[in-house]
Amino acid sequence: MRRFILTIDRFYSPNIESVETCAMPGMDQIQSGIQAIKSKNQWWVENHEIHGGTVEGPYPNGDRFILHFKYDVTPKQTGKRMTLDETGLYTVQNGKIAKEEFFYSM
Repeated sequence: MRRFILTIDRFYSPNIESVETCAMPGMDQIQSGIQAIKSKNQWWVENHEIHGGTVEGPYPNGDRFILHFKYDVTPKQTGKRMTLDETGLYTVQNGKIAKEEFFYSM
Protein backbone atom coordinates (compact mmCIF):
# COMPACT_ATOMS: atom_id res chain seq x y z
CA MET A 1 0.00 0.00 0.00
CA ARG A 2 2.85 2.35 0.80
CA ARG A 3 4.03 2.24 -2.83
CA PHE A 4 0.56 3.27 -4.05
CA ILE A 5 0.51 6.26 -1.67
CA LEU A 6 4.04 7.37 -2.61
CA THR A 7 3.09 7.26 -6.30
CA ILE A 8 -0.09 9.26 -5.69
CA ASP A 9 1.77 11.87 -3.61
CA ARG A 10 4.50 12.28 -6.21
CA PHE A 11 2.58 12.24 -9.49
CA TYR A 12 -1.06 13.19 -8.85
CA SER A 13 -2.61 16.65 -8.78
CA PRO A 14 -4.40 17.53 -5.53
CA ASN A 15 -7.54 17.96 -7.69
CA ILE A 16 -7.24 14.57 -9.45
CA GLU A 17 -10.38 13.05 -10.94
CA SER A 18 -10.63 9.26 -11.22
CA VAL A 19 -13.22 7.54 -13.41
CA GLU A 20 -13.81 3.80 -13.06
CA THR A 21 -15.71 1.66 -15.57
CA CYS A 22 -18.38 1.23 -12.91
CA ALA A 23 -18.93 2.13 -9.26
CA MET A 24 -17.18 -0.04 -6.69
CA PRO A 25 -18.95 -1.16 -3.50
CA GLY A 26 -19.62 1.89 -1.35
CA MET A 27 -18.03 4.29 -3.86
CA ASP A 28 -19.15 6.44 -6.74
CA GLN A 29 -17.90 5.76 -10.26
CA ILE A 30 -16.15 9.15 -10.26
CA GLN A 31 -13.86 10.11 -7.37
CA SER A 32 -12.42 13.62 -6.98
CA GLY A 33 -9.49 14.85 -4.91
CA ILE A 34 -6.27 13.20 -3.82
CA GLN A 35 -7.69 11.93 -0.50
CA ALA A 36 -10.54 10.14 -2.31
CA ILE A 37 -8.02 8.48 -4.65
CA LYS A 38 -5.87 7.36 -1.70
CA SER A 39 -8.97 5.91 -0.01
CA LYS A 40 -10.01 4.10 -3.21
CA ASN A 41 -6.55 2.55 -3.56
CA GLN A 42 -6.52 1.55 0.10
CA TRP A 43 -9.93 -0.13 -0.35
CA TRP A 44 -8.62 -2.04 -3.38
CA VAL A 45 -5.49 -3.30 -1.60
CA GLU A 46 -7.48 -4.28 1.52
CA ASN A 47 -10.11 -6.17 -0.50
CA HIS A 48 -7.82 -8.17 -2.81
CA GLU A 49 -5.05 -10.65 -2.24
CA ILE A 50 -2.46 -9.65 -4.85
CA HIS A 51 -0.42 -12.61 -6.13
CA GLY A 52 1.48 -10.66 -8.79
CA GLY A 53 1.17 -8.17 -11.58
CA THR A 54 2.74 -6.31 -14.45
CA VAL A 55 2.49 -2.80 -15.86
CA GLU A 56 3.31 -2.00 -19.50
CA GLY A 57 3.86 1.46 -20.90
CA PRO A 58 3.67 4.34 -20.75
CA TYR A 59 2.31 4.86 -24.23
CA PRO A 60 2.30 8.68 -24.59
CA ASN A 61 0.21 10.92 -26.86
CA GLY A 62 0.43 14.67 -26.18
CA ASP A 63 -0.75 15.42 -22.64
CA ARG A 64 -2.05 11.88 -22.14
CA PHE A 65 -0.57 8.42 -21.72
CA ILE A 66 -1.83 4.86 -21.32
CA LEU A 67 -0.67 2.14 -18.92
CA HIS A 68 -1.69 -1.50 -19.31
CA PHE A 69 -2.06 -3.46 -16.06
CA LYS A 70 -2.36 -7.20 -15.51
CA TYR A 71 -2.89 -8.42 -11.97
CA ASP A 72 -3.25 -11.93 -10.59
CA VAL A 73 -5.64 -11.38 -7.68
CA THR A 74 -8.14 -13.06 -5.42
CA PRO A 75 -11.01 -10.76 -4.41
CA LYS A 76 -11.63 -11.39 -0.71
CA GLN A 77 -15.42 -11.16 -1.29
CA THR A 78 -15.49 -14.17 -3.63
CA GLY A 79 -12.27 -16.07 -2.86
CA LYS A 80 -12.00 -16.84 -6.60
CA ARG A 81 -8.60 -16.18 -8.11
CA MET A 82 -8.68 -14.20 -11.36
CA THR A 83 -6.59 -12.19 -13.81
CA LEU A 84 -7.45 -8.52 -13.97
CA ASP A 85 -6.60 -7.00 -17.36
CA GLU A 86 -7.05 -3.22 -17.27
CA THR A 87 -5.98 -0.11 -19.16
CA GLY A 88 -5.61 3.33 -17.61
CA LEU A 89 -5.74 6.58 -19.59
CA TYR A 90 -4.02 9.43 -17.75
CA THR A 91 -4.22 13.15 -18.54
CA VAL A 92 -1.39 15.43 -17.37
CA GLN A 93 -1.72 19.14 -16.53
CA ASN A 94 1.05 21.30 -15.05
CA GLY A 95 3.31 18.26 -14.67
CA LYS A 96 0.84 16.23 -12.56
CA ILE A 97 -1.80 13.63 -13.38
CA ALA A 98 -5.11 15.51 -13.36
CA LYS A 99 -7.39 12.70 -14.54
CA GLU A 100 -7.27 8.92 -14.69
CA GLU A 101 -9.81 6.76 -16.53
CA PHE A 102 -9.91 2.98 -16.32
CA PHE A 103 -11.14 0.53 -18.94
CA TYR A 104 -11.66 -3.18 -18.46
CA SER A 105 -14.01 -5.95 -19.50
CA MET A 106 -16.96 -6.52 -17.21
